[in-house]
Amino acid sequence: MLGRREGCYDTGLYNPFKPISHGIFLTHTDPPSRSGPTIVPRAEHGISRQNISENSLKVLYRLKNAGFAGFLVGGGVRDLLLGRHPKDFDVVTDAHPEQIKQLFRNARLIGRRFRLAHVRFGRDIVEVATFRAATNDDPDNGADDRVHSESGRILRDNVYGTIEEDIWRRDFTVNALYYNIADFSVWDFTTGFEDIRTRTLRLIGDPERRYREDPVRMLRAVRFAAKLGFTIAPDTAEPILALSAHIRDVPAARLFEEVLKLFQAGHGLRSFELLEQYHLVGHLFPSTAAVLAGEQGGHARALIRAGLANTDRRVAEDKPITPTFLYAVLLWPAIKALTAELLPQTGGNEHDAMAEACHRIVHEQAVRTSLPKRFSAPMVEMLMLQRRFEQRHGIRGARLLEHKRFRAAYDFLVLRVACGEAPQELADWWTEVQRLSPDQQRDSFGPADDRRPRRRRRRRRPRGNAVG
Repeated sequence: MLGRREGCYDTGLYNPFKPISHGIFLTHTDPPSRSGPTIVPRAEHGISRQNISENSLKVLYRLKNAGFAGFLVGGGVRDLLLGRHPKDFDVVTDAHPEQIKQLFRNARLIGRRFRLAHVRFGRDIVEVATFRAATNDDPDNGADDRVHSESGRILRDNVYGTIEEDIWRRDFTVNALYYNIADFSVWDFTTGFEDIRTRTLRLIGDPERRYREDPVRMLRAVRFAAKLGFTIAPDTAEPILALSAHIRDVPAARLFEEVLKLFQAGHGLRSFELLEQYHLVGHLFPSTAAVLAGEQGGHARALIRAGLANTDRRVAEDKPITPTFLYAVLLWPAIKALTAELLPQTGGNEHDAMAEACHRIVHEQAVRTSLPKRFSAPMVEMLMLQRRFEQRHGIRGARLLEHKRFRAAYDFLVLRVACGEAPQELADWWTEVQRLSPDQQRDSFGPADDRRPRRRRRRRRPRGNAVG
């Protein structure tokens, strides 16, 4: 058999989706193999070049023709084996970034922690990375170019190696399968094929060390399990509770991107369930987690689940979504709870109490996961409008209908009604009034002169010696 490693499988052709009664797999804690990978030939896997993007194939073939190795790796290979449609394809090679730059005039080198190339074809970008070296302290292997924080997190990682070393720098076994353009085979150094067959998500290497190197791997475990419908392997899940606090060492901007990947990719509800299961919500949304753990946790959880389910439906229907609404769903329980706490301090002024609650919660959240003002400002406007839906008469009600945030605020009202937080009659009234003609809307809101008269502004006299 082509490239078959002795002792890996007893007899017969290798089929990753066929149960194997006997055989020795390279486990996730074994050291890198010196004898090479299990090589699955084209006839024994379901990956077709017809399902690989044209630009990715161009990159792979040019690398091959120039004498370099060219492999697809990561989620693209995984999704092809699962019968899914990958959004992008990542390429790895033994060519160094400067060599890739010389080979592709349309390439741009990026990255501080690890240098790689982006090969641009119009709006399409193919990411090309050099094989990375295994983690060790050997100065001859470029360890001086690898920097860790005191907690073990990797800060810089410009160390190049071989494919045998690169495999141990991947995170999960199902993301560590290599498609070789030279003969269209798939290389498996770990238990990736078997884990795809059993729908198991398993870390490569020692889980505790891998989580310390990059705490975001805990969030990635949740995200991939939710996205793929996989079960997290027990030894991969077990250290998460003890090490979850290390997520706070991750830059807030990076956590913001992870939050969007968790909740805006069509599997937000399942992601939230897993985050709760592994006690990770508090490290991303501390105020929300506190409410979920309190007396109002049931109501808060119902609203969040309904909001995330709605977002998942919109993603499935290819409708637009925005972090503004997502963060409103996730932060509303905390804002509502803090508003009630601040109400006595404002003399019962609900508007001022909610405004202060929004300010505090948004500031806290921006420190934890980042929350750009272009999303936080409209979110606060949308939430502040919730009180005004109760004012259905006069000029203030009519003006609310014309507010630029009305539609988003109305959608949030409907969500609150669905969770029993507001009366159904209120949502029905605002739903019906939107269907009326302008004249009918004016009649519904009542005469415009029922507003309180405005005070006339006193004309200010000029100061100093004015010239008449």
